[in-house]
Amino acid sequence: MYNAYFGFKEKPFKLVPNPEYLFLSRSHEEALAHLNYAISQGDGFVEITGEVGTGKTTLCRAFLENLDEKTVAAYIFNPKLGPKQLIKTINDEFGIHYDADNTKDLIDKLNAFLIQKKAERKRVIVLIDEAQNLSKIVLEQLRLLSNLETSREKLLQIILVGQPELAEMLDSHDLRQIGQRISLRYQITPLNFKDTRDYIQYRLNIASHKRTPIFERGACRHIYTYSRGIPRLINIACDRALLTAFSLNRPTVTGQLARHAIKEMTGRGRPGSSYLIDGKKALGVFLILCALTFGLLYHKELSEKVATFFRKPAVETTAPAPPGAAPAPAPAAPPLKPAADTKAADPSQSHQG
Repeated sequence: MYNAYFGFKEKPFKLVPNPEYLFLSRSHEEALAHLNYAISQGDGFVEITGEVGTGKTTLCRAFLENLDEKTVAAYIFNPKLGPKQLIKTINDEFGIHYDADNTKDLIDKLNAFLIQKKAERKRVIVLIDEAQNLSKIVLEQLRLLSNLETSREKLLQIILVGQPELAEMLDSHDLRQIGQRISLRYQITPLNFKDTRDYIQYRLNIASHKRTPIFERGACRHIYTYSRGIPRLINIACDRALLTAFSLNRPTVTGQLARHAIKEMTGRGRPGSSYLIDGKKALGVFLILCALTFGLLYHKELSEKVATFFRKPAVETTAPAPPGAAPAPAPAAPPLKPAADTKAADPSQSHQG
């Protein structure tokens, strides 16, 4: 829909594991290096894990496409099989013809094929995607297949790729026999913010005839926050953001536009109303804050007035004199007590009389 508008030859964020669009972050580079090293060393079991949507399947297909002519590979992406069905599927992937339907004959056919390829100096690998769905019985069958070996090396290498639950299964006590045979383990981690920006631009460059940036830094920040660096979620958010930009006739995806697209995509807002809702919320919060501030100030002023009233000392007040009235006379001094008669008190005068 928006391909012609942005100058894309195809949609850059399809949810298909196209090896052409494989972006090698540091984690993906290390996972690929681990796989190549394990194959070169002839290790029996290899375990690669990662969260849903971290690009495991895309990595597997890129790995298989880059194998040389000395390596023969079987890729199994539907591991919900029984033990016998698993061996049949492996034989079918290798092009092994079989007539028998019992497990022993199927394994014998596979063993003969492996010996032949070893004589041709070729390596044989089985890569099982979504391996967390394997049952314990099937995992035990894989362990038995890993016993197909010469006195010097393994005839079959098995790569298990799956979600973190796979590692938990293989670490369990019941599966310790196969867990102890895993010679190499690696976990793919999500992208960081810088990798997310580079990932978005990398896919745009492949799909576009132009090299001009379409996603602004703010848009990449919102997409990273939403996706937590998981490539599948990045693809979903970017596709929706491009569709929104196209519908609004915008040449670039801004941070506000990406945020709006993500809200609509996740059902947290109605189309065309997200920003209006946000504005109403902001106005409501502002009015509430104003009311609280006014209430606190008024309450403080009233409290101070009441406290001041009760702190004042009680004083007597007199009514003011009317105009022109004579001032009130000063209160009379209390009468002094008369002094005692000195004559009566003089004893010498009484004797002379």
